[in-house]
This record gives sequence, structure tokens and C-alpha cells, in this order.
Amino acid sequence: MISVDNLACLKQIALQGGISGSVLLNSQMLGKELGFSPQTASRRLKDLELAGLLERTLLPHGQEVTLTEAGTQILREEHAVYHQIFQSEPDEWVMLGAVTSGLGEGAYYIGLEPYCVQFRKNLGFRPYPGTLNIQLTPAGTKIRKSLHNSRMITIFGFESDGRTFGQVLCYPCTIEHIQCGIVIPGRSHYPDSLIEVIAPVQLREVFSLTDGDEVSVHVTV
Repeated sequence: MISVDNLACLKQIALQGGISGSVLLNSQMLGKELGFSPQTASRRLKDLELAGLLERTLLPHGQEVTLTEAGTQILREEHAVYHQIFQSEPDEWVMLGAVTSGLGEGAYYIGLEPYCVQFRKNLGFRPYPGTLNIQLTPAGTKIRKSLHNSRMITIFGFESDGRTFGQVLCYPCTIEHIQCGIVIPGRSHYPDSLIEVIAPVQLREVFSLTDGDEVSVHVTV
């Protein structure tokens, strides 16, 4: 876990443009902005570099610093947490995660007609037969847990050929410009850190996704 002081350094570097490119700074300037001594600011930068959260190039009168993707990800998660804190009744959450492979069972269940009819009625689309599995970040997992207290859509179970298919809960969401839905099977034992997303199209194909790719899921509640 990143310390409060190191997180403050990341924020300050990002505010100066360190996400989109390199910024020129020195320890004295950074320490003044954060209330640290120049020596402490220098140690913070070294810590962040060793942790792989920033890259820096030493110059005669300072250093060029750029946040790495890992450093940027920490700030994204921090943003998601603050969004949750200050929006008492938010109409949208943003969860970050990485694409992961599932067991391949989603295509069968999502393709069952009684489910499809209800998805179309409640989400506005007939889902592609399959789900996109996403492993959430710790901040995304916290948001996922909070959804239990938000309005959810119930997709009712049914019986077919002597077999019972259970109730499913879902939440409208979007990935990029595509309307989607998070589905939570009533009998699922998935951890809160893993979600299944349905959409009218094959999301892996549309966005050229492979396992490990980062995805931002916007959840409407």
C-alpha cells in the first residue's frame, strides 16, 4: 500500500502534467509545494521510482519526472474512492479492472430465451451469447460491494425441461460507448472482485481485448 506522503507526491506530479508527459522539477520546489524538506521530497521521489510508480531522468538543475502506468492507476483508484465518498446518491460509478477468462458457461445461460426476453425489456438490448469477465481493482471491488445497496434489476428465474434456472440480478452500465449490463447470478459464488458483463455485441472483438487489458466500467444506478 502506498503511504499518504508518497500519494501526495504522485498527485502533485500529476497536477503539473506528469501523466501526459514529463515535468521538470527539483526537490526544493516539490518539498515547498507539499510542506516537506528538500531531503524528504528527494526520498519520496526515490521511493516512488523504486516502486515503479514514476520514471525520472536526473539533470544538472533538477529532474524530469513522468508517472508510469502503475502510478497513474493508483490515482485512478483514488479518484474512484473520492467519487464514492462525496456522491451520497451517485447516478454513476466508475469501476476499473482487467479482462480475464471465465469458464465459458456464460454463452449458454445468457442465450436462454426467457433470460434474453427480460434483458431486452430491462436493459434495452438482446445480449450477445457470452459474458466479459473483469477482475476489479481493490477500489473497483469496494464500489462493486456498495452496489448491493443500490437499485438493482431482477431477472426472474424459470423452469424448462424439468430444470430450474435461478434468478439473476443486473445493473445497467457502459463500456466506452456501448450499453451493457453487469449480471450477478443468484447461485454464483464469484468473489466481489469479479464481475460478468453482457452487451449486444462481443466486447472482446469490438475493443480487441485480451486477458489483462484494462477496462473502465461505468455503472448507472
